[in-house]
Amino acid sequence: MGNWVENEGLSIFVRALALARAPAACLNFNCMLILLPVCRNLLSFLRGSSACCSTRVRRQLDRNLTFHKMVAWMIALHTAIHTIAHLFNVEWSVHARVEEEGTLAAVLSRLGDSPNESYINFYRQTIPNPVGGLYVAFTYLAGLTGVIITLALILIITSSTKIIRRSYFEVFWYTHHLFVIFFIGLVIHGAGRIVRGQTAMSLAEHIPEVCSKNFTDWGKKGACPVPQFAGNPPMTWKWVVGPMFLYFCERLVRFWRSQQKVVITKVVIHPFKTIELQMMKKGFKMEVGQYIFVKCPAVSKLEWHPFTLTSAPEEDYFSIHVRIVGDWTEGLFNACGCDKQEFQEAWKLPKIAVDGPFGTASEDVFSYETVMLVGAGIGVTPFASVLKSVWYKYCHDATNLKLKKIYFYWLCRDTHAFEWFADLLQSLETQMQERNNAEFLSYNIYLTGWDETQATHFVMHHEEEKDVITGLKQKTLYGRPNWENEFKTIARQHPGSRIGVFLCGPEGLADTLNKQSISNSEADPRGVHFIFNKENF
Repeated sequence: MGNWVENEGLSIFVRALALARAPAACLNFNCMLILLPVCRNLLSFLRGSSACCSTRVRRQLDRNLTFHKMVAWMIALHTAIHTIAHLFNVEWSVHARVEEEGTLAAVLSRLGDSPNESYINFYRQTIPNPVGGLYVAFTYLAGLTGVIITLALILIITSSTKIIRRSYFEVFWYTHHLFVIFFIGLVIHGAGRIVRGQTAMSLAEHIPEVCSKNFTDWGKKGACPVPQFAGNPPMTWKWVVGPMFLYFCERLVRFWRSQQKVVITKVVIHPFKTIELQMMKKGFKMEVGQYIFVKCPAVSKLEWHPFTLTSAPEEDYFSIHVRIVGDWTEGLFNACGCDKQEFQEAWKLPKIAVDGPFGTASEDVFSYETVMLVGAGIGVTPFASVLKSVWYKYCHDATNLKLKKIYFYWLCRDTHAFEWFADLLQSLETQMQERNNAEFLSYNIYLTGWDETQATHFVMHHEEEKDVITGLKQKTLYGRPNWENEFKTIARQHPGSRIGVFLCGPEGLADTLNKQSISNSEADPRGVHFIFNKENF
């Protein structure tokens, strides 16, 4: 940028131009980053490539959505600063254009009115503020695109709050796709070249520090020549073209996957408004704890929803468990005929499109000798896949299994939610006892909500051999775990070990487990270390 903008040009822009340009540079950098964390196929490829991706790096990849949100907030911050600064710039530019002659700002603003002159003040009209400012906002390319991308950003961010995502997922889904408008507007935002600087050739003849003192004589014989200016070329496209290309390839891969045929082989209705879909797809390969995106055109032709796979890699099908909590899941429930009493024929089941599978933190379960698995409510689903895979490995040959001990915790508010998962735990419990390895799995099920009638019933049957709720030998506990005691007990039993802590549950529980993992890890590299991992999708 030429010195007239940086020095004497401040007569027009004061110092707000620097406040606009600095966050604009930060915006370019952050907009380059914002798409990369949501390129799920790229992340899954990197995650599965052990040659270039260590366990520690994979753990960082698992925080892709956290990083995506942080970058989004930085974009919002820099957009706000950039917009406010340019509001001042526009006001001063309009004011300088209509200012009376005799000042440096007025002389600079009138450059370009005569032939063979180039302008520095982009505002060429003589309409004063506030109409002049509105004229710039809605007739200039930079102003119009700025308004559009700012409105798009506001809608994207406000609809991404936790309340909106959980209660009105469709609103979040559709408004988030305004990112297409945001990026198009961002790329062409600087095409108008309203920020201008003195050319290099003009700087050699017209030195701002000297010529600003006799600006009334510019162009006269023996005086400074009239300065020449040129617009700065747009630079944003150079920052975002790479990530945009990667994301375009990502969407092509997703589209190709969505066109592959998926067959629903079985629909199981579980208690507590939960259904299980068992499906088959040619060439589908998965690992434990992975997730897929599902689209049901009969419910919505555009919406994709993430679900953790509850099947094991050893099974000849893949399955998901869907809890009915919103409009889309209710629509899927009805489309599968679960609202009807009669048996549903297979050919009447809806068409399903599947994208994935994608990697998660749970894939690393078998990389540890000791793990803590913590699931809250329906968050137990990724560990269903893990425990099923363990069961299959023990049925065949577990001699090569690195994993030696599992501490499993399941927190749930309602007794009905335990029913669909109890069969799996019973099978695993029996398998471990038959192989004289009952200590391999230590599980604790916590009921966090109950009424007085249930409590009385539990007390009356407490002495029975099997639990009255789950039918397991391990009795159901009531309330919430004392995590500090649990971590200290496990640390004492496994000194010098790296213990993986895996959670699929709410943020509050994640904060608690993360703090406990840090506080109960020893400073000595040879001591016990808890490695916290959380499902994010």
